[in-house]
Amino acid sequence: MAQTRFAPDRGLTSRMVTTMFFIGLLYVVVVGVLVVLLKGAWVVVLLIAGALFVAQFWYSDRIAAFSMGAREVTPEQAPELHGAVDRLCALADMPKPRVAIAESDVPNAFATGRNQKNSMVCATTGLLRRLEPEELEGVLAHELSHVAHRDVAVMTIASFLGVLAGIITRAALWSGVGRNNRDQNAAIAVLIVTAVSVVVYAISFLLTRLLSRYRELSADRAAALLTGRPSALAAALTKVTGQIARIPTEDLRKAQPFNAFYFAPAFNKESFSTLLSSHPTLEQRLDQLGRIATELGRP
Repeated sequence: MAQTRFAPDRGLTSRMVTTMFFIGLLYVVVVGVLVVLLKGAWVVVLLIAGALFVAQFWYSDRIAAFSMGAREVTPEQAPELHGAVDRLCALADMPKPRVAIAESDVPNAFATGRNQKNSMVCATTGLLRRLEPEELEGVLAHELSHVAHRDVAVMTIASFLGVLAGIITRAALWSGVGRNNRDQNAAIAVLIVTAVSVVVYAISFLLTRLLSRYRELSADRAAALLTGRPSALAAALTKVTGQIARIPTEDLRKAQPFNAFYFAPAFNKESFSTLLSSHPTLEQRLDQLGRIATELGRP
């Protein structure tokens, strides 16, 4: 990781390494099972698996940005947004990412990119309308922290295996591996592939959720320390969370699949299991920011 002035987080680094290790192990298991079951087509299996992984790594930022409606804007089109990003990048001593806006009334922001040179920071029109300049800078610093720490790339790659497992499961059920055989081999093969894929999906889902919650706290802390204004970030969190609750459910459901990438989740009900949540609770985030304000001697 290129050095920036964002506070390093060894806990985040160790969690990213652990997540990638287990995700890689799961990936090998999936491919290994397919190679064993499809002996006659093992070369094809390896080629397809490799191509999918490489494509996801190189094009994940574009896929994510397109899926969430991000539209890159110039400094002339969004001078205030670009100005905030310029100030924060100078403060953090990091390359400026591409800047984008998503046409959505849901107040939120996200970052994509496999590294600092291929990154994008995006804010929704709903966020830009609702936040004060200091609050907006706190949110943007939070997103830039994700880029600096490279946890955006890790999250994208980690999420990919779950998607791949789902595709394998559906393909196995639809095509019926070896269905031309009249013995029990076909049925056994389908069951094995389906069972392994379901297990892989479940494990990758839990791994990404555990990493996602920690990385949000890490980004909050890094942003608060960089800007020196934890109260501004806390105000933004409170305002965004409160405003999201007023957004029509239909719009929130459209945003929900991308919760892990957003500054604040579309849905974060207290009754929902914390084990499955993509973000820590608002209380946890505000409590951490309060402690940082005390450390910095800020009100």
